[in-house]
Amino acid sequence: MFRKPRTLQRQHLKNTNNVAITDSLKSDYCKIVQIIHEMEEKKKQQCLDLERLTNMVTPIEEEIVQLRKKYERAIQQRNESGLLLRDREEELCILYEKINFQEMLCRNGDTEMQVMDGRIRFLKLKVAEEKRQIKLWFKSLPVRNALDAHLVALQIQYSQCKDRIKQMEEIFADPTNESRKRDLGGKDPSPPELLKKIEQLEVELVQKEKKLLETDFLYEHVSRLTDRLRVAAENGKQDTLLLAKRTNALQKKVKDRTQKTMALLAELSMKQALAIKLQQEMRDKERFLMTVSSRIDQGLPPPKETENEWLKVLRNEKMQREAAEARAKHAADREQAAAPDCVHTTAEQRPAAYIPGDEYSLALPRPYGALAPFKPAEPGSNMRHFRKPIVKPIEI
Repeated sequence: MFRKPRTLQRQHLKNTNNVAITDSLKSDYCKIVQIIHEMEEKKKQQCLDLERLTNMVTPIEEEIVQLRKKYERAIQQRNESGLLLRDREEELCILYEKINFQEMLCRNGDTEMQVMDGRIRFLKLKVAEEKRQIKLWFKSLPVRNALDAHLVALQIQYSQCKDRIKQMEEIFADPTNESRKRDLGGKDPSPPELLKKIEQLEVELVQKEKKLLETDFLYEHVSRLTDRLRVAAENGKQDTLLLAKRTNALQKKVKDRTQKTMALLAELSMKQALAIKLQQEMRDKERFLMTVSSRIDQGLPPPKETENEWLKVLRNEKMQREAAEARAKHAADREQAAAPDCVHTTAEQRPAAYIPGDEYSLALPRPYGALAPFKPAEPGSNMRHFRKPIVKPIEI
């Protein structure tokens, strides 16, 4: 009798323990199910995050491809800039050589100018010497003028004597003239005295002719020297003018070359600054690309700046697309307005036909014709000055 209750008690304890174990297992199962649900939710969230990151990585990869293309273009531009820089350096060397050549020409021109200055000074001294000699000859010129005047007077006297002799010969040859002879008073010189006087006069005449010839020779010599000096002075003026023109042309060429050289140096400095700027941008892009690649390799999202730039790119594309659609619509409107049967107007369109509503007519539009319905105009802005009327109730 006592064993059976104990057995029941034991069985009851076992059942109680089993129920407790079952409850604990159920609670564990519920916890596990909850954990599984949480894991599934986390998995879904991670899948969504992965999809979002994949969607973010795709444009980033495209941007990386574009950055690589830009990097390649930047490298190509850098190489082209290097080639241009080398060409500019070669041109600069050529310009320096030309400048040195122009400076050498200027030095040679200065040397030639110094030589010409020496020649001009020598010619000036020679001209001064010739002028001095001309002055001396001009000082002796009054003696020649006096001799010329005396010679003219003697020639006049000689012609008068010849005329007188001819007249005397005519009178003497006339036999009918008794007064053809005239006794002269005084003493007739003897023939030896006459011969001596004639010889003396001939000697004086020879001396006078000799002096006259010397004077003519000196005059011709002075004239020849003055002509030669005049020609030399004219040639010196022409050479000086040509040398001055050549010097001015060389100075102008030197100034032009200097200005061109300065312009090329300024352009070269600008190209160098642009190359330095492009190199800095290229280094920044490389650094940014390495940062993005490292974050993607670590499973981290890209920086916020990349997302902002991507949103900016999308916004720009959207704006460009809307602008293109607006331009296309505007072009279509213009083509439609350019049609021959199109009337351009800004007025609001009004119906010109109606569909009859009776059952005996067909449902086809009929034009109004001259009996179009009245369409009141919209109230203007001056209606704000009028008060609405108050409708009074009708009292019966």
